[in-house]
Amino acid sequence: MTERLIDTAEVQALLDKLSGADTVSGAPRLKAIVRRVVGDLFATIEEFDISDDEFWQALNYASAGAQEYGLWAAGLGVERFLDIRADARDAADGVVGATPRTIEGPLYVAGAPVEHGYARLDDGEDKGQLLFMHGQVRDVDGKALPGAKVEVWHANTLGNYSYFDKTQSDFNLRRTIVTDAEGRYAFRSIMPSGYACPPGGSTEGILKQLGRHGNRPAHIHFFASADDHRHLTTQINIDGDPYLRDDFAYATREDLIPALTHREGGEPAEKYGLDAPYADIEFDFVLLPTKVEAEEEVSHRPRAAA
Repeated sequence: MTERLIDTAEVQALLDKLSGADTVSGAPRLKAIVRRVVGDLFATIEEFDISDDEFWQALNYASAGAQEYGLWAAGLGVERFLDIRADARDAADGVVGATPRTIEGPLYVAGAPVEHGYARLDDGEDKGQLLFMHGQVRDVDGKALPGAKVEVWHANTLGNYSYFDKTQSDFNLRRTIVTDAEGRYAFRSIMPSGYACPPGGSTEGILKQLGRHGNRPAHIHFFASADDHRHLTTQINIDGDPYLRDDFAYATREDLIPALTHREGGEPAEKYGLDAPYADIEFDFVLLPTKVEAEEEVSHRPRAAA
């Protein structure tokens, strides 16, 4: 049997050299990761007989598409894999009962206005269907969490997000809501639209080559957090969307598809001035207690800040 090139002494020595494995200085964990990643790349080049032209084309494509790496992570399933891994770790530890996590995506913006109990998210410029969403934040024992934070952001009726879409007002469809004494939050907004990854962009290019689409169902993003409780990153999907279970970012989870009820009038309309028929969504967030303080914090991925 012919020896694989990747297994030869020459290539193994090269991997030791390039990863710093043959020196005592440096970070051992990083060395091991680099050696594995580059070694797997070498093995892939050998197995698929990747030509020089194919390699440089791929590298140049990745370089040119750097501003879409957040979409690559979603569309190529990396974010979903990180969630699967975290879910498996929780299951092994017997950690149950919380609202499911799902991907964050690349469109969060820090610094949204803070409201207490209730907020209006939209600026009134987009004449979409009126949405009223409300619920409670509580712990796994059912105890309400007053003073918890519900950060919410979503797209407009064209599938665009403020800050990235400069035609929208600052922080349109973005707020941080601090829950009331009963752990409740509520907001008025408009129904978001689903959208596709940027036409002509690098993510669309990859997906087309894979025979896939780049569409997301309508959804609403959330961070939910409270003192001494684990930070939750999640989103709900709007029931009835044609891409509900065919999301290119793999973010749909059955427990994150709340019932959608169409209403007119009633107590919410009177209390919050809902002056037209509205879609009503009730959704509660259940947070886990922390084991270490760091669990209260969101991950440190790069994010926009306005």
